[in-house]
Amino acid sequence: MRVLSEVSGVVGPDREAELVTSYRELVAEPLPAGLIRTELLRGPDGRWRVQSLWRDRAALEAVRADPKLAAAPRLFRTVGVEPELTVFQLMAAQAGGPDPDHD
Repeated sequence: MRVLSEVSGVVGPDREAELVTSYRELVAEPLPAGLIRTELLRGPDGRWRVQSLWRDRAALEAVRADPKLAAAPRLFRTVGVEPELTVFQLMAAQAGGPDPDHD
């Protein structure tokens, strides 16, 4: 069963550009086995999250077991934020087609 991990934290305005740059560098590297999709999201009041969709909990746990591979928590720590981690089980999903107004 697929799972979605969410790593989040409040990032100061002076560190936001660094977070975005670090995330882009991170996803330019080969992604770990079992990672289907990952996104960096910015919310209100400086709240940022990395949401990652995994093939199954075993794939996520394999990455979390190795500090070198647990990239999202490390990403937040590099900008001085202790991240929060939440894991969700994917119970239902629907995907639309490409949005012609966006890339």
